[in-house]
Amino acid sequence: MKIRETLYTENAPKPKGPYSQAVIYGDLVFVSGQGPIDSKTNEIMRGEIEEEAEQTLDNLKTILLEAGSSLENTLKVTVYLSDMNHFQRFNKIYEKYFNKNPPARVCIQAGRLPSDIKVEIDAIGYVE
Repeated sequence: MKIRETLYTENAPKPKGPYSQAVIYGDLVFVSGQGPIDSKTNEIMRGEIEEEAEQTLDNLKTILLEAGSSLENTLKVTVYLSDMNHFQRFNKIYEKYFNKNPPARVCIQAGRLPSDIKVEIDAIGYVE
């Protein structure tokens, strides 16, 4: 029987609502949407799309590692951009994090993201 486990780590931003940073089910890890929030201050890091993307991807990476997974073990990513005009600039940062065997991905422009951030990313990975 598979066990459902919620993950919480002080090394990533605290959830701003009634959700878990991630849920581990069997050998899969489902990471909630992450944004450009500094995990030490829990404050939104405002900046250009590149800066917000790096902070967001760092948060995603931290949670995956805490769950026993990694960026390399990521199967699927959903990216929400506040402005699709940021797509190419975002991709240059994304490529640095997923440079080998990138996961399947969806990238959409959201009508509005929480706290007017520029990017939010959720992911599904696996634990070896």
